[in-house]
Amino acid sequence: MAITLWAVGYDTADAGNLAGFWSAVLDRPIDDGATAAYAAIPLTEHGPVLSFHQVPEGKTVKNRMHPDLVSTEFDADVRRLGELGATRLGEIRRGDAHWITFADPEGNEFDLIAG
Repeated sequence: MAITLWAVGYDTADAGNLAGFWSAVLDRPIDDGATAAYAAIPLTEHGPVLSFHQVPEGKTVKNRMHPDLVSTEFDADVRRLGELGATRLGEIRRGDAHWITFADPEGNEFDLIAG
């Protein structure tokens, strides 16, 4: 196969700030050289990375794609995400499945799934 996922990009008003939030959430370091205009967080030694790019326009609609995070310490991580600045948007329980949808400090949605 010739296609490889290199990065998942976020458009943002402040790349350094949003990268700091996701760095804390994922407990991964930000690459050296991060600025308000660009920052990256390697998810593994060989990629992919989360990349953050400063853009002039703000977020206006719901994400069509979002990260799903799994937690084995769900209640503690729900509290930690709130402390880091995430906003709780909704909660779903379906059978054994349980997840909470959050927004990061710039309104990008993501789910935390109990695992």
